[in-house]
Amino acid sequence: MRDEVARGLAAPHKTLSPKFFYDALGSKLFEAITYTDAYYPTRCEMQILTAHGADIARAIGPAVALVELGSGQSTKVPLLLSHLPDVRAYVPVDIDAATLTEAARRLRRQFPGLTVVPVAADLSGPWALPDLPEHARTVVFYPGSTLGNLDPAHATAFLDDLGRRLAPGDGLVLGIDLEKDPAVLEAAYDDPAGVTAAFNRNMLVHLNRVVGTDFAPRRFAHEAFWNADAHRIEMHLRSLGAQVVHLGPHAFAFDDGETLHTERSYKYTRERVDALTAHAGFARQAWWTDPQGWFGVGAYVRTSEPTP
Repeated sequence: MRDEVARGLAAPHKTLSPKFFYDALGSKLFEAITYTDAYYPTRCEMQILTAHGADIARAIGPAVALVELGSGQSTKVPLLLSHLPDVRAYVPVDIDAATLTEAARRLRRQFPGLTVVPVAADLSGPWALPDLPEHARTVVFYPGSTLGNLDPAHATAFLDDLGRRLAPGDGLVLGIDLEKDPAVLEAAYDDPAGVTAAFNRNMLVHLNRVVGTDFAPRRFAHEAFWNADAHRIEMHLRSLGAQVVHLGPHAFAFDDGETLHTERSYKYTRERVDALTAHAGFARQAWWTDPQGWFGVGAYVRTSEPTP
């Protein structure tokens, strides 16, 4: 982590991975963001899962091991599990072990007899699935438009790797945020109550604690804007004055107004999602959106090897 943070701070345009948002407090702050009026993605995805959970379960099929990537608090998966009585195992995968433990405990109470196998892993690096029940199809649930945090090249590589991990007939249920009015997008990432700002600055608190940087979080201002050319929302922390941040023997100077790029959230069309998944060897079975068409959930089956 220290090496990765040092490389990001030494880059010509300073940047840090959004995975560093997610310590225990960061996970709770993100959960709070999802309840703000402006943040529509979680609300729209929950509408889809509530209205079409039974249809999605039929697309998933029987006798499965359900693997959720970036599971966080595992708040969405009950809407699928309630329609999957014969699910063999649920495997939540997330970077924050404390959040995983809490979510697994809650799900075991909610679904007595459900085998829950949490996996603490950084999905941006090497990771592995545990041994899954024999003769169970694997279906990956990847909600929250988390794929949108990856630039297109990395999103392609991630899905290709996922395609190689799965067998023919295995499935993917993918939640993805769609392109829309920039005003709606920008409001979602800069709520008036300042919850997103606190979430963004908490990355600096997290890094101070874990890798030993000496960021002064209150000397950075949160900002978010739509980059139309790149099809993405960007979140930055803007330096309020000139300052120097240290990490071990390294010193990183920030000019007044210089930004630290902390998140990019790409927005998709269904056609672009289909192109990405097809490259990874998946064929779309079904597609659902919320009534406004702001968010999409697709069900896919692994039919071929990823494109070389």
